[in-house]
Amino acid sequence: MSEYERARTMPALPEHTFDQATDVDELNAWLPRGLSLDARDLPSVTAHDGATHRDVPAVLHVHSGRMRLEWGSRETEGYTGWLQVTDTGSGVSEVTVHLSFADGVHDPGERAAHAALDSSLERLEEQVRLRIDNVAG
Repeated sequence: MSEYERARTMPALPEHTFDQATDVDELNAWLPRGLSLDARDLPSVTAHDGATHRDVPAVLHVHSGRMRLEWGSRETEGYTGWLQVTDTGSGVSEVTVHLSFADGVHDPGERAAHAALDSSLERLEEQVRLRIDNVAG
């Protein structure tokens, strides 16, 4: 089993960060490049892998009270992950994303996984900033 994790500070209260991270209309804006979700029927979702042009049945659970998002493949246990928003004080929050791969088939390798996580967290931060700017402006 391979596991990868990254964290990033977000310029907003945890509630605002979590709202942005779980906005189903905006998920695809920060997910890893080449991955998109059809999340019309939560908790069931369809993940589209642009690299392989495959649609994969998956699940996505939003735990608002815990500010946690959990996902995984539906038909196999090859892939799971979670996103956790925590309050760091002073009006900022931290987002941690964790990925677990039970087999080598789904595992992109450490370098690719960390690059995808870093890029996704950077795009999520941009989305959070836009949300805060729109609320303030």
